[in-house]
Amino acid sequence: MSDGHPRIVLDAAVLAGKPVIRGTRLSVEFIIGLLADGWTEADIGANYPGIGHEDIVACLAYARDVLSGERVFPSAA
Repeated sequence: MSDGHPRIVLDAAVLAGKPVIRGTRLSVEFIIGLLADGWTEADIGANYPGIGHEDIVACLAYARDVLSGERVFPSAA
């Protein structure tokens, strides 16, 4: 389980350790990519019936938390 994200798990035996929605092989990256490509929550639910609103929100929260810890160092141009 990922700290603070009980619906998201990291397991070296599943998708090389990428964060996935618990009980699936659908990665956070994949769900975020679908949303970025314009898929709606309804589209995702219709194509992946095991995925619910809470799973999508968990993916977004996980991505937010990972990005909030990212450090950016501007280059001298």
